[in-house]
Amino acid sequence: MPVIQGRTREQLRQHIGRCLGALYVSSASTGGTATTVIDNTLVLGGADNYIGYWVRLTSGDDDGAIRRVTDSAISSNVTTLTIMPALSATSTLGDTYELWEGGYNPVAIDDFINQSLISVTGKAFDPIENVELHGDGKQLRFDIPSGISMISKIEYRNKVSSTRIHACNVTFDETTDSDFTQSLDIEDKKQGIQALKLVIAGGASAGDFVTDSITSKNISKYDYVEMWVKSTVPTSSGNLKLHLDNGTVTADGNDLESLSLPALSADTWTFVRMALDNPESDTAIVSVGLEYDSDLGACTVWLDDISVVINDTAEWTTLPRHNWKVDKEARALILVRDGHDAIGYRLIKITGGDKPALLSSDSTATEVDEGFIVANATNLALISTSGGPATDPDAKRQLSPYWSAQAERSRHQLPMLVNVRHVD
Repeated sequence: MPVIQGRTREQLRQHIGRCLGALYVSSASTGGTATTVIDNTLVLGGADNYIGYWVRLTSGDDDGAIRRVTDSAISSNVTTLTIMPALSATSTLGDTYELWEGGYNPVAIDDFINQSLISVTGKAFDPIENVELHGDGKQLRFDIPSGISMISKIEYRNKVSSTRIHACNVTFDETTDSDFTQSLDIEDKKQGIQALKLVIAGGASAGDFVTDSITSKNISKYDYVEMWVKSTVPTSSGNLKLHLDNGTVTADGNDLESLSLPALSADTWTFVRMALDNPESDTAIVSVGLEYDSDLGACTVWLDDISVVINDTAEWTTLPRHNWKVDKEARALILVRDGHDAIGYRLIKITGGDKPALLSSDSTATEVDEGFIVANATNLALISTSGGPATDPDAKRQLSPYWSAQAERSRHQLPMLVNVRHVD
């Protein structure tokens, strides 16, 4: 697979400009005005030499601004570029900028970069491993997590070092809040014969919580908490928190672990994995609690099977391809009966990829081979400014086949996708 350096749009654009021989990168040598940029390194050429060029500011208060040069003058080896329209702020010493020949608007170069990315969509992917899904022994259909456009492999975790913190088969009776009504749900559950059901009244306030005492557990060698959670209302990350402590959980910032549960969709069981913040201190956990950290109004929350694992001890088994399929219209992973039986109550890992992201800002890094982007965008830029003999004195059209060949060579070096299943 081609080596991806993760170069930003700004770095790619400047590389392309140098391939075109159409770019000078510099910085202001002294303060100018809203309509002038002053530089003592532009010593070549006489007065008016840069009229029609493009200036793109790449730092300072006007970072990203693109202006046209309407006049240029040189005095004592210092060049003053007059630009229009005026900048929103005065150019200052050290403001970096790009100076492009008039035929190459930097906006067009950005567009050629993104067009290059679009041209390999479906051929190049940003590699992804996702472990958001978990089998429960019953479910056959799973919503494919966002950001996955193709799947090459499905695996299930057949072994991992773990210990259970709470099976959620008893109510939390160490500390209870009057706005929380607890019960055990034998119908809506994920593991065992029941799940903990918390009916939270509309009078509950942010910061209310319930806790339960447990037999002391040393979880200092573990690094992730895993659990099931469901809410009747959608939540944002941190609206609900799981707390663990070596004394009664207080949910006031002093517990050994205060873990923010991720965003939840309403009425959907979600398997949650959260990295422990201070595992080295978790040598005698005796209390577990759930905090209602934001006022969500009246709602019901279910919890099930709170455990800790040593992530790197996981052993994975590949699910044969005939045991799973993709419903593209619904963006769903479907397990056939044998696949369902094999996975059972286990964590699922999806190996695949996402479509390469378009570069929307100068700081955005590419997920596709830089060599292909530079060559293809350079070719597109040359074609956009070339013409017949009378209008193409620099023979840009003759340079285009070279960069086109370079682009094709890089395209062929992209990894060959074999036996992948597309999601969208």
